[in-house]
Formats: sequence, C-alpha cells, structure tokens
Amino acid sequence: MARHRRVRRLVAGDEVWLWSVRHGHRAGPDGRCREVLSLHRTGLEEMRAVMRLVFAAGPGRYVAEGVWSSGSVSAGGGLLLNLHEPGVVRRLLESARGRGLVPERGEAVVDGWPLFDVVVAAASDAV
Repeated sequence: MARHRRVRRLVAGDEVWLWSVRHGHRAGPDGRCREVLSLHRTGLEEMRAVMRLVFAAGPGRYVAEGVWSSGSVSAGGGLLLNLHEPGVVRRLLESARGRGLVPERGEAVVDGWPLFDVVVAAASDAV
C-alpha cells in the first residue's frame, strides 16, 4: 500500500484521531476532482465521530490532479497546503473545533476551503 494512503494517528489533547487523505471525483456531469481529509475520533462508542473535510476543485480552488503531489490543495498565489502533513491536519482540526464543526458523535461532511483560508492566514501572520 502506498505510504500516502495509510491511516495515520493524531493525538490532540485527550483525543486520539485516525486520519487519511483520498482523491475522488464529484458525481455528476462536471466530475470535478476533490481531496477529502477524513478524521475519525477513537474511543468509547458514544465518543466516536467522523469529520470529512472536502476540498473540491472550482474557480480559484485547486487540488492535486496530477500536477502537484498527492494531497495538495491551493487557492493560487503560492498558497498551498499538503493534507498529508500532520501539522496541517492538526491546524485544520483545531480550526474546525474553534468553529464548532467537529461533531460530538456521528459524521459531518464539511467544506474545507473556509478552514484552508484560516490556516493559511494564521501561517502568514506567524511569519
């Protein structure tokens, strides 16, 4: 199995998350590409949750379509995140948590682009 398809582990506070990244195509006539970051909170059954951050290609929003390395998402202008990097995943998870997007349990599918903007802005402020 390719390294970039494996399930990885992230510890955030007292929670343990398993995460992976996959490339897919939207159903329908446009069949746009998208990158999906899936985060699964482990633990007791009543604490389990899944959050899928979807980065769909569109105007001004680009995903790895064979041009960049797997898991790359960009808004152009040199702004790029690699969803295979644990630090990026942690910052996206923290941003989602700060906006109340992380489900208590069950599954949530979330547009990842607003979180991309927050993570990129925070990284530029830190420089």
